[in-house]
Amino acid sequence: MSIFDIIAQQLANSLVLGSFYALVAIGYSMVYGIIKLLNFAHGDIFMVGAFIGFAILSLLTGIIGNGWLGIAVAILLSMIATGCLGVIIQRVAYRPMLAAPRLSIMITALGVSLVLFNSVMAMTNGQYLAFDTGLSYDGIDYGPIHFSYTQIVLVISTAVLMVGMTLFVEKTIWGKAMRAISIDMEVCRLMGIDVNKIIALTFFVGSALAAAAGVMAGTYYGSIHFFMGFIIGLKAFTAAVLGGIGILPGAMLGGLLLGTLESFGTQIPWIGSQWKDVFSFGILILVLVFKPNGLLGRTTIERM
Repeated sequence: MSIFDIIAQQLANSLVLGSFYALVAIGYSMVYGIIKLLNFAHGDIFMVGAFIGFAILSLLTGIIGNGWLGIAVAILLSMIATGCLGVIIQRVAYRPMLAAPRLSIMITALGVSLVLFNSVMAMTNGQYLAFDTGLSYDGIDYGPIHFSYTQIVLVISTAVLMVGMTLFVEKTIWGKAMRAISIDMEVCRLMGIDVNKIIALTFFVGSALAAAAGVMAGTYYGSIHFFMGFIIGLKAFTAAVLGGIGILPGAMLGGLLLGTLESFGTQIPWIGSQWKDVFSFGILILVLVFKPNGLLGRTTIERM
């Protein structure tokens, strides 16, 4: 393969990988923008969403099959179920801690992460589960470059979700309320906005997007396991920080950029796939050194 063929193939791979990072990073940014919480349990919500989608797809296999129709239904139902789980977590673990110091609620998030992580590990005995789909490796060939239909559909689906998320935040009354709360929560309370309800909605939407990414990852890689949320949670957090945490376009940009850097970084001499995490986090350090607020972030003055 020529250098141009390698670039084109890695670009296709990076779009899929970056799509997963972007969908999970949006949840990080939404929650941080609303209540200034680094929700470290978000990667585990991604993992739980993948397992819920796996269970639903297994039930649907004998009814509508495990092709694209079954996968689409599994994604939709998994988004609803995982979104409800996010609301429950917010109500039980985070809402009572809103007035507590930031460190307390962050430790609570770590506790929630451990509960989800160990619960799924116990239920699956730590085993990998095969995400069995009826999809083939067919696709479009352009010389030595292969673009599978699975890659194309997943990228398009992610683009639709991100555009829909942007329109929701920018155009709907709930999205405007989210943006208002991110600026000044107390003034929003005085203006009659039900802050707790909007925060719960934020957790629902962020968790639903993470679930969609989890089912897509299972579809793409063909297997899921209880540890899958840890690494992608860190990578999505990295993507959110790269783009500017608390800013949705920044989360999308950071996810796609991180996926691109990982895919192309493995092609650099002496940096193989085993070094891709070192490469990714090294890029994060460089970005934060020269632009601490992220690529699209802006400096804010916090009132005392």
